[in-house]
Amino acid sequence: MSQFSSMFNGLARSFSIRRGKNPGNGDGREAAEAMAKDGKKNDLILRSSGFVNIDGSNNFASVFSKRGRKGVNQDCTIVWEEFGCQADMLFCGIFDGHGPWGHFVAKKVRESMPSSLLCNWQETLAQASLDPDFDLESDKKHHRFHIWKHSYLQTCAIVDRELEHCRKIDSLYSGTTALTIVRQGDLIYVANIGDSRAVLATTSDDGNLVPIQLTVDFKPNLPPEEAERITQCKGRVFCLHDEPGVHRVWLPDEESPGLAMSRAFGDYCIKDYGLISVPEVTQRHITSRDQFVVLATDGVWDVISNEEAIRIVSSTPDKAKAAKHLVESAARAWKKKRKGIAMDDISAICLFFHSIPLSIT
Repeated sequence: MSQFSSMFNGLARSFSIRRGKNPGNGDGREAAEAMAKDGKKNDLILRSSGFVNIDGSNNFASVFSKRGRKGVNQDCTIVWEEFGCQADMLFCGIFDGHGPWGHFVAKKVRESMPSSLLCNWQETLAQASLDPDFDLESDKKHHRFHIWKHSYLQTCAIVDRELEHCRKIDSLYSGTTALTIVRQGDLIYVANIGDSRAVLATTSDDGNLVPIQLTVDFKPNLPPEEAERITQCKGRVFCLHDEPGVHRVWLPDEESPGLAMSRAFGDYCIKDYGLISVPEVTQRHITSRDQFVVLATDGVWDVISNEEAIRIVSSTPDKAKAAKHLVESAARAWKKKRKGIAMDDISAICLFFHSIPLSIT
């Protein structure tokens, strides 16, 4: 038990985790919400464009969002340093709402997901520690990933269920994507629902900075799992005549809702026809070669390639303006590449892993 308490001592103090005691969900959630209040008070949480740089931290996050030409900005973001009262942990999330109530849905998920994840992580840790065969140190990387994946799966199910019963938000025809990262020491855990994307910038053997895409864009026509699941559930996938190449999900007998992604929170009108809110959870060990990761909504990736994105970010002299530079570059690309099409909302988070990111020559 000593290695368990030493590794997670900050969280253990907050939740009063002890062997033989599994705190109730209510107690855990109250503690998680208290952490959020403390984090906001101490400027550890960023919920709008700007940057987070905590003294002594290995993290530096730059955030920026730009409203498109379709109405209110339905994108929103969060960066939470010292996540879970842990000095070596950080939570990043980017949410892309859609539908009439999409901006409310995105903000609701942004507000509820981090605290719920903390609560479920704490409970999963506590339950694992009660297993006499559990030895966190024997295979630390494997056990950490299993705990985070289980916590994410539980969290997303809870958040989606709570959203469905939220009387203040009509999410029948509205929803949001969710792309989040937890950094814990030299490991990052990525959970993706929807078509936002995370791209890592790392140094190749020849010294160049190259992109590694960490997530899958969950589009309705993606083979085999996404397309097959939707058709098996009697949903339909096809493109409109004036949108060639843009596959959307439709109800069996109605020309709605026309979702351009296969996973999302909300959108309960089509949840029985193949749309799911189950995240794909992956992990990566961060080395000295890995420089930064970009999280961005599809408003960026519709017009900017992975290679272009890391080049734009790495060439920005002021790290605090990296996300703004990327978003504004995407906005200019929309005008050139997608003339006559209303620009989407564009948002990005640039999370740097080291004090001085590598520049491309």
